[in-house]
Amino acid sequence: MIDIDGSQGEGGGQVLRTSLALSIVTGKPFRIFNIRAGRKNPGLQRQHLMAVKAAREVCGGGVKGAELGSKELTFGPGPAVAGKYRFDIGTAGSTTLVFQTVLYPLLAAGGISEVELVGGTHNPMAPSADFLAETFLPALVALGANATIEVARVGFYPKGGGVLRARIQPAKLRACTLDDWGGTKVYARILLARLPDHVAEREIKVLQAQLPMARKDCEIVHAEAASPGNAVIVRIRHEWGIETITIVGEKGKPAEEVAAEAVQAARAFLEHGAPVGEHLADQLILPMALGAGGSFVTGPITGHTETNIATIKRFLDVKIEVERLEGRRNRIVVEP
Repeated sequence: MIDIDGSQGEGGGQVLRTSLALSIVTGKPFRIFNIRAGRKNPGLQRQHLMAVKAAREVCGGGVKGAELGSKELTFGPGPAVAGKYRFDIGTAGSTTLVFQTVLYPLLAAGGISEVELVGGTHNPMAPSADFLAETFLPALVALGANATIEVARVGFYPKGGGVLRARIQPAKLRACTLDDWGGTKVYARILLARLPDHVAEREIKVLQAQLPMARKDCEIVHAEAASPGNAVIVRIRHEWGIETITIVGEKGKPAEEVAAEAVQAARAFLEHGAPVGEHLADQLILPMALGAGGSFVTGPITGHTETNIATIKRFLDVKIEVERLEGRRNRIVVEP
């Protein structure tokens, strides 16, 4: 039994999700306490509870403490079983975070899996469905994974109702080096659901004024959704892939502020000149540790990344080193 303090590092849900995935893949049970102690509302919320239930369902494992608000949980895994799964969070909780919990166990299962997730697709505190489809999964493909995702319906706070559908095939992960930067192109997509066009036009005006893009590089997409919503999605294409930056609008927040946050995040990525952004850096270490290793260059190391490294080392005998480079860049090297 591995004991894990959920308050370590940034003290959020990443410790729980990584622990669930690795527990199933390695067959090691764990107990986690002080769950999400670093958050305003500590303990299991609906999306975290669904991640636990999803993990239990794909492996037939045993769990104690799987209740709303629970701050301690014990999980005993079984082997992952390929199949068709549907997970409905019941709120606008993040479907993408639940998907990332079951992804690695199902990659290691013995057949093709189809997963449907219902809830939020664009959440302020989670990777968006766009990030998953355009940044995260292409990086996994470079590592040898075989998985696709489709956004069948978008979901915003408070009703959610978004639908993600994924297809996951078993794969052997290979080593990969993601160091190249090369030339870049910046373009944007403004997502609107039940909101007028002037919201998008105001956001585009800010993006054009502060980022190297023309009006033709900005697309407005209208989507059906249960709740009104808006997201500014800046995409930066570089040598090997795309960095996807998503800022989700909130009720009462001016469109100009939403766009300004996207500009700030895009500028930070462009200025450090590393191909892997801070959110992808969190998530690349795990598949490299489970596979044949690899390395990538990223910007400043975040608390999320440090926490994920510490959690991975609790389950896997793996060497993970951070090498400081010039400027604000770092290289992360993973050796199983």
